[in-house]
Order: sequence, then structure tokens, then C-alpha cells
Amino acid sequence: MAETGVLLVHTEGALERVTLNRPGAGNALNGELVDALVAYFEGLREREAVRVVVLQANGKHFCAGLDLNPDAFGPQERTPRSIWTLQRRIARIYVAMRKCPQPIIALVQGAACGGGFSLALASDIRILSEDAKMNAAYIKIGLTGCDMGSSYFLPRLVGTSVAAEFLMTGRFMQAERALAVNLASAVVSREALPEAANEYVDDMLLTSPLGLRLTKDALNVSVDASSLEAVMALEDRHQSLLAMTEDAQEAGLAFFEKRAPNYRDR
Repeated sequence: MAETGVLLVHTEGALERVTLNRPGAGNALNGELVDALVAYFEGLREREAVRVVVLQANGKHFCAGLDLNPDAFGPQERTPRSIWTLQRRIARIYVAMRKCPQPIIALVQGAACGGGFSLALASDIRILSEDAKMNAAYIKIGLTGCDMGSSYFLPRLVGTSVAAEFLMTGRFMQAERALAVNLASAVVSREALPEAANEYVDDMLLTSPLGLRLTKDALNVSVDASSLEAVMALEDRHQSLLAMTEDAQEAGLAFFEKRAPNYRDR
């Protein structure tokens, strides 16, 4: 168990469970937690032994958004430059989440507001507790509803009409609605949430390490690709590369021998 105080990291073989640990503050994002999340997700690019990440939180809420206490980020001038600098500091989290090669499964309970909503959106799979609720809270405090990637992630995940509904109103999306619009993969009881990711993790760990990394890479590129031909050109390159690996040969043997593959990431 690695611990920074506000962020806990527990390694279970090729899986890491990363836990937001400011339960008394609803896991709101202060300077320390922001910097810890940036360091963790940026560091994953060099840690190929970690194959899957589960992002979760201690306490009643997943993440209440930005900590609005005056001391949360130290002294701040109310100038465009200082606010822009803070914006960029926080935004690094979500870019790092998409650029890290590991799939991220978010387990969301209670409230996920503002930047907490974006933590869920930037993950690859979302599993919600029955009491989960998420919103783009920014518009409720006189700002635009589009912040921390919300205007990028949400329409790509649920379509522009549903995205407009929530970004323009700041309404909470309850767990049932999130499941109905395919934003959530599952909704479970709060008690079942800690184990809810296990079946997804198990399936991912049955894939080849490079195959899983390149799948996330291809999805990231394809969502903004200019054409079908551009997407298929990338897929062709990935498949040609992977077909020549030792792991692909091992996968074929394991299939015919009716056993689990023994991958070596080669």
C-alpha cells in the first residue's frame, strides 16, 4: 500500500486500486489531491506491469468537485492569469487519464460533481452505486457547464442532446438515468460496489498486455478520426504488429489447448 494521505494506491499483481482519501471533505479536489492524481496517472505511462486501474473513493461521496475552501490551493489572486494557471493544473488529471495505457474502471458512489464528474467521464468504464448522482456543477456557480473535459467526454459518451440537457442545466444525472443512456456499465448496491469491477478486471487480464494497451490507444484515436479509412489503417497496423508477437502465438496455443494463456508481454 502506497499512501500520500489524500490518495491511496493498493497493488494486486497487475491491478492497482487507487482510492481518493478525503472522505471528510467529500473527496473534493484540493491542491494536494490534484497533484497526487496528476503524478499517479502521468507515472502510469512508464509502468507497464500495471495493466488495469480501479479508481474509487473512501466515504459517502466519490468526489464533490473542486474544494472551494480559501486554503485549498493556497493563496490565489483573482486574475485571469492565476485562474488560468489553476485551470491548467487541474486539467492535467484528465489528459493523463486518457493518455495512460491502462484501462480505468471508476466505481462511483454518492455525488460526483464538477471535476469529480469528469473523473468518472475520463475513465473507460463506470460502475455506479444505486445512490450515485453526477452533475456538471460549474454552471450552478455562474460559470459554463463545459469544464474539465465535460464538453468533450459527455457528448461522445451519450450524444449531444443528452449532454446538452445536463451541461446546460447542471441537473444531477441519477444512476438509473446513467444506465439508461449507457454512461454506466452497471448499477449495484453500495455494499457490492467494491467488488463490482472484478469481472471486468478478470476479463481484461485474460487479454495480451500489448493488445489491451493498443485497444485503449485505438479507441482514443478513433473517436476523433477523420474517416473510416483512417481508423482501419490504424487497426491494420496494430493487428499486423500484434500478430507477430509471442503473446499472439501463446493465445492461439492456449485456445486450442483449452487453458488460460501465459502472457510474457513479448
